[in-house]
Amino acid sequence: MRIDVFTIFPAMVDAFAGQSLLGRARAAGVLDVRVHDLRSATTDPHRSVDDAPFGGGAGMVLMPGPIFEVVDRERPPRPLLYLSPAGRRLDQTLAHELAAMGGFSLLCGRYEGVDERVRRHLVDGEVSIGDYVLAGGEVAAMVVLEAVGRLVPGVLGNEDSVAEESFADGLLEHPQYTRPAEFRGWPVPEVLRSGDHARIARWRRAQALARTVRCRPDLIEARGGLSEDERRLLAELDG
Repeated sequence: MRIDVFTIFPAMVDAFAGQSLLGRARAAGVLDVRVHDLRSATTDPHRSVDDAPFGGGAGMVLMPGPIFEVVDRERPPRPLLYLSPAGRRLDQTLAHELAAMGGFSLLCGRYEGVDERVRRHLVDGEVSIGDYVLAGGEVAAMVVLEAVGRLVPGVLGNEDSVAEESFADGLLEHPQYTRPAEFRGWPVPEVLRSGDHARIARWRRAQALARTVRCRPDLIEARGGLSEDERRLLAELDG
């Protein structure tokens, strides 16, 4: 899978993509992450990529010229997605959709954003990672790379992890424990040490439901509420 990222801070994104799971996947050829410097299309001594907005106002705007030129030159995989607060909110569903593609590209804005002609005539869509303001799109690009990259087959060492983690079934993940079996007087639940896999699976499902009801009731609402079986399972847990 190929993912291209266009930015004025390529070293920032490239360093992130070279670490941990993403770095190993790149080295193994599972992920092809290519980071492009928008300044590479500039010709002036200052390598200018931004200018003051027409009509006045604070801040600077990324000019269309360098962006169009680098994208035209590199012919990145489509869709080309601009990281913007106006975009579709990134969630696990969107991450799976992107991971199912053969590739896609990301455009990182800076300052007051990009010239509107980039949004109207170059990019194919927009993605947001949340309702807050960042200095630029690089951190958002890293979030997308991490969320999507780990879903690509061959990136995770254990593919079952994807099926069991938070949001996989519209629920938060169940509690996790590891050694030691008792720490400062707090024991690991007996069921997890029982070796009874069916019982463990039922306990984990109940815990995931209970945690989601308590912490993220909006996720339960989005699933259409609790089924009768889920209600009975929660009642068993309370009992």
